Amino acid sequence: MTNRDTGDTAWVLDPILEVPHVKAAVLLTRDGLISGFSEALSQESAERVAAITSTVQGACRTAAAAFADMPAAQLRQVVIESDHGYILVAPTDHGTCVAAYGDPEVRLDLLGHRVHSQVARLGEKAMAAAPRAAEGGALL
Repeated sequence: MTNRDTGDTAWVLDPILEVPHVKAAVLLTRDGLISGFSEALSQESAERVAAITSTVQGACRTAAAAFADMPAAQLRQVVIESDHGYILVAPTDHGTCVAAYGDPEVRLDLLGHRVHSQVARLGEKAMAAAPRAAEGGALL
């Protein structure tokens, strides 16, 4: 179950949390602000995870570009393996990221599939959102 204090993000995170051995998940902006997080995390921990995840992604984008000898790179995912388990981070095309943490027993292929499925759903929802109207009815 997700914390809805930061918005109704259960539809994004709950399917990820259903993967066996997944312990926590966070929805965040690319600049490190939390949009939602699972109940396994405190607000303070979720904020720390979001800030660190944002920094790691920036470093990984820079490293990918440097290795390719290119000026920039788009990330598809970042996977971190530690003695405590796995962290998988996947950015969306509209400035948010989904990060999930599973213990050492998690099946990384299932976790990756579920995270990327939810990232795709986020993209579909963003594309389906109606444009905002300015005062006077003009579209922004």
